[in-house]
Amino acid sequence: MPAKSKAQQMAAGAALSAKRGERKAGELQGASKSMYKSMSEKELQDMAATKRKGKPGHKH
Repeated sequence: MPAKSKAQQMAAGAALSAKRGERKAGELQGASKSMYKSMSEKELQDMAATKRKGKPGHKH
C-alpha cells in the first residue's frame, strides 16, 4: 500500500526502523506508534518506499 503523503511515508519509515530494532519503540509517537503496532514489516517497507514526487506534505 503506497503512502498518500510525505508525512505518512515518514511515519512508516520511523515505525519500520523500530520494527527492525534500529530505534526504540518507546520513542515513537502518534501515527508511527500506531503503525508499529498494527502493520507488518513488509507493509511498512512498502509504504516507506513510496516515491515522494507529487505527494502533498499532509493528507487533508
